[in-house]
Amino acid sequence: MSVVIDIVYQGDLHCLAKHGPSGMELITDAPTDNGGRGEAFSPTDLVATALGTCLLTIMGQIAKRHEIPLEGARARVEKEMIQQPVRRIGALRVSITVPNASKITPEQRLKMERAAQICPVHQSLHPDIDAPIEFHYVD
Repeated sequence: MSVVIDIVYQGDLHCLAKHGPSGMELITDAPTDNGGRGEAFSPTDLVATALGTCLLTIMGQIAKRHEIPLEGARARVEKEMIQQPVRRIGALRVSITVPNASKITPEQRLKMERAAQICPVHQSLHPDIDAPIEFHYVD
């Protein structure tokens, strides 16, 4: 299955992207350290966003299937850019906080953590990108 995303360059380092299936739109801007005004997500910010949302979505699928209370779970992605040998993402460090810890068994935690490790975005990242995932369970 393919999905089409149409993108139009609007000038001044801004792009407008339209998601074909839903019609939803988003705007990007270059970051301030790369000539933009930082008025919207940068393209590399969207990679970080894709990783965090993919992890929570995959965990949500497992939670739904096994009746695990995952509502309110949060992902925090710290994106670090590097300049050498070329400007690129050097690290995407993820911290996932899962509430209701006392209601989640060790087996359920393991299922969700294994699923997160094989999320499609995480698996699509170049191996040179440092992308550790930490899980924190809280009540």
